[in-house]
Amino acid sequence: MLPIAACTLKTEPTAPWSRALVTGGAGFLGSHLCTRLLDSGVEVDCVDNLSTGRAEKVAHLAGRPGFRFLERDIGDPGCPEALTGPYDLVLHLAGPACPAAVRPDRTGEVLDAAGPGTRAALAVARRDGARFLLASSPPEPYTAADGAGTDPVGPHGTYAAAVRFAEALVAAEAGDPGANAGIVRLFPACGPRMRTDDGSPPGRFLEQALSGQPVTVTGDGSRAHSLCYVDDLVDGVFLVAAGRSVRPVDIGGDEAPTEAEIARRVIELTGSASPLTFVDGPREPAREPRPVTGFAREIFGWMPKVSWQEGLERTVAALREEPEPVPAVTAGRDGGEWWA
Repeated sequence: MLPIAACTLKTEPTAPWSRALVTGGAGFLGSHLCTRLLDSGVEVDCVDNLSTGRAEKVAHLAGRPGFRFLERDIGDPGCPEALTGPYDLVLHLAGPACPAAVRPDRTGEVLDAAGPGTRAALAVARRDGARFLLASSPPEPYTAADGAGTDPVGPHGTYAAAVRFAEALVAAEAGDPGANAGIVRLFPACGPRMRTDDGSPPGRFLEQALSGQPVTVTGDGSRAHSLCYVDDLVDGVFLVAAGRSVRPVDIGGDEAPTEAEIARRVIELTGSASPLTFVDGPREPAREPRPVTGFAREIFGWMPKVSWQEGLERTVAALREEPEPVPAVTAGRDGGEWWA
């Protein structure tokens, strides 16, 4: 097995696109997609309003030829016109990656990203004849055992409704002759630059262990989570983007460790003295939705290469080596835009 450092130095193959638009590109997955695209010889326009993304996640790309960052909301009037392109790939990731990242006072932004944001990104792709790919989630994530999760009121219900609506818009677009739009449903991932402050495992466990706080597990710790390493997730997105599938494709880890297993692994990897603590939580199913990856395997030849244990090991190593956050105002940025 190659050392972690050697894995990051591999040369990426040339991608079948010349210029891509990545909305929500300053998020965890978005920043990795922007990096992989640039490494593959693709010019990238990264758009993010920084409501959940962070400028420092793409600051390492400032100055790279072919990279441009625009601090804008894709759903705002006039934003699509500012994205002159032309693009041959549009990856739409704008919006929170999970319900836990949705602040109760900002649920309207989630709906805006799903509605006006998706419409605008689709319009850009339609204008340029580009392949469009929506980064979505399981249709009904985090549904409570008693059915309360279907209630549209509250962060979880709002998130689920937004996911359904965005997918419906893309499905309608895909039905038009000549359209090239698809959906990739992404399941939880870990890796460098992941958020540890959104309240969901394993991020919560990492934040607690690295700060010496008790690592809190909900209930008896038996709830299982699909977990995938970010490089495998990016591989899956690229394969689906390079195809013309209109059918939603699941990309996620085949393994489903329990919360207790993840927490213990985090404590072990960090060498933390944090105690493992079990706390009461809301009634939820013992297992979250699991990805059905048969279609991704058979049609696209995708399968995860990194185990969840090794993925966490790489994640902890990256968190320890991460430099201090880069200030939002840096050389090469003016008026919410960075350029090469």
